[in-house]
Amino acid sequence: MLASALTRESLGPLADLPLFPPTASAQAQGIDQLYFFLVAVSAVMTIIIFAAIIWFAFKYHRNRNPRATQIEGSTKLELTWSILPFLIMLIMFWWGTRIFFANAQPPKDAMEIFVTGKQWMWKIQYPDGGREIDELHVPVGQPVKLTMASEDVIHSFSIPAFRIKHDVVPGHYDALWFTATKPGHYHLFCTEYCGTGHATMIGWVDVLDKRDYDAWQSGAGKQGTLAEKGQQQFEQHGCSTCHLLDQQGRCPNLRGLYNKPVLLADGQTVIADDAYIRESILDPNAKVAAGFEPGVMPVFKGQISEEAVIQLIAFIKSLSPNTPASQQGSQQPPIVIAPRAPGDSSTSTSNASRTPANSQPQ
Repeated sequence: MLASALTRESLGPLADLPLFPPTASAQAQGIDQLYFFLVAVSAVMTIIIFAAIIWFAFKYHRNRNPRATQIEGSTKLELTWSILPFLIMLIMFWWGTRIFFANAQPPKDAMEIFVTGKQWMWKIQYPDGGREIDELHVPVGQPVKLTMASEDVIHSFSIPAFRIKHDVVPGHYDALWFTATKPGHYHLFCTEYCGTGHATMIGWVDVLDKRDYDAWQSGAGKQGTLAEKGQQQFEQHGCSTCHLLDQQGRCPNLRGLYNKPVLLADGQTVIADDAYIRESILDPNAKVAAGFEPGVMPVFKGQISEEAVIQLIAFIKSLSPNTPASQQGSQQPPIVIAPRAPGDSSTSTSNASRTPANSQPQ
C-alpha cells in the first residue's frame, strides 16, 4: 500500500533525484566496489561499537553493580581488537593503492585532449584543432587522457559518472584518464570553489559510438590542427628567429627534442616533457640548457595564454614524430647542446651537421 502511494507524481522533484550516479567508465566499477566496502566496514564497526555501549550500559548499570568491580584485562581480546582492524586497514590500503596507480598511468594509445580551466568555464582543445567550451566529446571504448591547466585559480575537474576528479592547479599540468563504456550525456563539474561564478562552471560530456563520433568530428568546425596552430604561435611570437629548425641558432634547435633527456647548465639532466617545455616557455631562465646563456629568450609569463602554450607544445611534439607521447626517454643519453661560436654566421649544411639536432628550449 505504501509502495503504491509513492508514485512519481507524489514524489515530485525527488522522483528524478538519483541516489547514485550512473556507472559509465571502465574505472567506475572498481572504485564503486571499494567505496561500498568502506561503507560496509564503517556500518559494521558502528553497529558493533553502539551494541557494546548499550550492552555495557545495561549490564553494569549502577542498580545492578552499586559497587565498582575491578576487571583485569584480556590479552587475547586486546590482540584481537588490535590485529583485526589493522588487517582490515591493510586491505583498504592495498585496494586503494591498486586503483590509484592504475588511474595514474594512462595507456600508451590514449587519445590526448587538452583542458584549460578559467573563471568560469572549461576550454577544450582536441589534437585535430577542434575547440569547445564546457562540452567534451569522446568515443566509447577509447582511452582518453586529459592534460589540464588553469589560467587563474585552483579548479577541480570532475565527471561523477566516470568516478574521476582531479584538482587543476595554476602553474603546472595535471592529468587524468578514463575509458568511457556507455554512450550518453553526462554532467561535468568544477568541484573546487573558484569564485562567485563557481556554481555556473558546469558542462557536459557526450560519449558517442564510433560512427557518431566520426560524424561529429567531420562536422566540427576546425581551423588547422593543434600543432598547426602552435606553428602559427611559434612564428607570431618570433620564436623562429632564434629557434632555427634546420640548423643551430641563438637558441636551441627544437627538432627531435620532445621526451628526450637534456643536460642543463648546472649539470642536472631533465626530461623535455610537457611540464618542462611549458616552464621553459613561461620562465626560460629557470632551467637553462648547457652551452647557452640565460637572458637570451624573453619571459612569456603573463604574456601568453595557457591555450597558446598547449598549442606551442603540440607543435614541438610534432617535430619529434617518431617519439610517442608516453615514452619517458630515460634510457637515452642526455643531449648536450653546442651553440655556434661567437661571430660564426655560417648557415651551411656542414656547419649544421656538427650541432646535435636535438636540443631544448631555453
